[in-house]
Amino acid sequence: MEISSLHTWIGKAKQPVVIAGPCSAENRDQLLQTVGALASTQSVDMIRAGLWKPRTRPDGFEGVGKQGLEWLSEAKKLYGLPFCTEVATPEHIEMALKYGADALWIGARTTVNPFSVQILADALRSVDIAVMVKNPLHPDLKLWIGAIERISNAGITKLAAIHRGFYTYDNKPYRNLPMWEIPIELKRLLPQLPVFTDPSHISGNRSLIAGVAQRALDLSMDGLMIESHIDPDCALTDAAQQITPQQLLELLEKLVIRHEFGNTEFENKLEKLRFDIDQLDHELINILARRNEKNKQIGHYKKENGITVLQMDRLRKMIQERMGYGMKLNLDPSFVLKLLQLVHKESVRLQTNIMQSEDENEV
Repeated sequence: MEISSLHTWIGKAKQPVVIAGPCSAENRDQLLQTVGALASTQSVDMIRAGLWKPRTRPDGFEGVGKQGLEWLSEAKKLYGLPFCTEVATPEHIEMALKYGADALWIGARTTVNPFSVQILADALRSVDIAVMVKNPLHPDLKLWIGAIERISNAGITKLAAIHRGFYTYDNKPYRNLPMWEIPIELKRLLPQLPVFTDPSHISGNRSLIAGVAQRALDLSMDGLMIESHIDPDCALTDAAQQITPQQLLELLEKLVIRHEFGNTEFENKLEKLRFDIDQLDHELINILARRNEKNKQIGHYKKENGITVLQMDRLRKMIQERMGYGMKLNLDPSFVLKLLQLVHKESVRLQTNIMQSEDENEV
């Protein structure tokens, strides 16, 4: 897979790259005011704006379409910032190219369908433009890589991935769980591929954006895509996760930029590997904390329905299945067994405490 270096198409050698703009281009004044304010911060490398919005339900605002390209083209001339937008059909690509789009992105709802991605890849053949591929809605790394490969096979070398989080049944406190282990693995498998993080779609709440952005940089992501609106509370789409250009500037100024190489912290390979281990350990602890919360919910449910804490048939089946899965991943069986026993012991402790505390309250 041939991939051009990021600075050859973004116009910036140093990282992180910042892409910002409204979730949707709503009208000319809103877009030009937002882009003007973003340009004045001198901290944004590219403008983003959605024109065709694939809303979950048909009664939502679904974008202004082609007209928004006219506004983006005008903003580019006025403020000198390149722009990108989401495309989902060959017609979208044709129009975006006509109005001078500098980059396109493929959304999560499109990435999930290989047929749709292939149609876009065919429309992009012999086109010299940057293409960014968002992760699919659900945590499927192979599907994400497959979409990237389809675009690469069409001859696109200006490629990047966008990590926007993954939808699961229980995402709290996020709109989409970051599941950092997945973009980390993507960077391991495709080290030459730039990976952006979209803190806005991960967070779903502007109060969480700064923390997600910092974590992305700590994990060596190459850039950020953050939604910014001149008047976020009045936005027609995703109002809760957008911030003003001034708030964006303040957020960026507070971010700590760490360097993998070139300083004493990351002088050698061993330190880099230790840093990766530290991040994975944090992910592991976060997963265990989420597992414990589920166990507490189960404990309350068992108490309410008169079910015993320990169910041996369930335990046997669980260990057998997890052991088999661990062997497929070449994990040592004795290690997996000890880990499962320790995790189950904690589950029993949590649920037993719930039973006892509620019994004591009833006395």
